[in-house]
Amino acid sequence: MNSIIDDLKFQYKIGGIANKMIYWNVGIFLLSILLFYQFKSGGFDYPNWLQLVSEPTVVLHYPWTLLTYAFLHGGFWHLFFNMMVLNFASRLFLTFFTQKQYLGLYLLSAVFSGLCFVLSYYFLNKISPMVGASGAIMALLVGATTYQPLMNVRLLLLGNVKLWHITAVLLLLDLLQIQLDNTGGHIAHLSGAFFGYIYIRLLQNGTDLSRIVNAVIDFFANLFGPKKATPFKKVHVNPKKPAVKRESKIVVKDKTQQQLDEILDKISQSGYDSLTVEEKEFLFKAGK
Repeated sequence: MNSIIDDLKFQYKIGGIANKMIYWNVGIFLLSILLFYQFKSGGFDYPNWLQLVSEPTVVLHYPWTLLTYAFLHGGFWHLFFNMMVLNFASRLFLTFFTQKQYLGLYLLSAVFSGLCFVLSYYFLNKISPMVGASGAIMALLVGATTYQPLMNVRLLLLGNVKLWHITAVLLLLDLLQIQLDNTGGHIAHLSGAFFGYIYIRLLQNGTDLSRIVNAVIDFFANLFGPKKATPFKKVHVNPKKPAVKRESKIVVKDKTQQQLDEILDKISQSGYDSLTVEEKEFLFKAGK
């Protein structure tokens, strides 16, 4: 059990932003079961200060719900299919763009999709809650498709297909079902897709909207993060160390770095599961 937890911790640490986003969604879902799941009715009862409610007065009272709703899910299958598509879309997006751009698009598209949901339901005179990361996921998928629509993607049973074919089918399904069931969810999907398209077009013209998000994150990180203590300066004379000892330290560091590089190369070629127990332990200690 401890080894599984250690492996999960290590994969979270080295996995990158896409893995972290999946971990966050799954972790919050498990926590939601303990806090908000109603076993008698068999469903979640999220409070209005977490889920997104289409009534504008509620949104104005709890503006952060334009973001928190995107990390909540209505059930296991809702979470499962969202994470499947998120993993697929993340790999495609990160092939061409940076992790900061990924995070910026994910968060901004979630807010944009939420706003479109609230405004559309206001004009339709409907009141309904919404949860789910689908809008942000569609933004990532459409963003990658906008940048590289002719990219070949290999699918099980279907073989190689163009990326834009996959995206077009998903968008068409949303359009066909928008008046049948889960209207708010389909509006969020299409809104996220539209934002993903606009984001990439602006990026190609030199405007990176993700800088807004990362600037806000850096601001709060510096505001609430641990303060770096000013180093105490003391005037003293350091005796010169023998050159032989200095060289020996460099050699040890080089060997350690070389071993770490070899293990990381092995992960990129054969996956984390191909590592031996000793190699996993070495990486875990290096991560600390």
